[in-house]
Amino acid sequence: MKTPFAFLACAALTASLAWAHGDVVPQAVDTSGLPKLGTDWKAENPYRGNDAAIKVGSSAFNQNCARCHGLEAISGGIAPDLRRLDNDCATTRDDKRKAACVKDNDEYFLTTVRHGRTRNGAVYMPPFEGVFDQEAIWAIKAYLESRREKPL
Repeated sequence: MKTPFAFLACAALTASLAWAHGDVVPQAVDTSGLPKLGTDWKAENPYRGNDAAIKVGSSAFNQNCARCHGLEAISGGIAPDLRRLDNDCATTRDDKRKAACVKDNDEYFLTTVRHGRTRNGAVYMPPFEGVFDQEAIWAIKAYLESRREKPL
């Protein structure tokens, strides 16, 4: 009779671990309080320093991105620590190079979030284009900029 009990205990443990991971369906992001950006994707973050966007981005990040990138963008090692995304820019002293670096990081971030990242057929970052609009994506970036490890 030990076998059925062991099976039930194992099944209960497996179910509790799956439940603990939480709902992996992307959660909606309410961007109704932010300026509309239109249908053409912006090349740079139009919400940089916008307090309303940072608030929206904080909620969106912690509901949708924290599973992999950590609560408040503090990675536990599963995925990159996004507070460090702009570290190269922060150490650049030349203003023109710094601006170009920030623009490159905006493009990298946008491309990654929209199209995801795969390597050798493995998905490291799922694509979110069609799930989030550009207002939500740029609000998340504005939030991450407020959490930078090294301020610009």
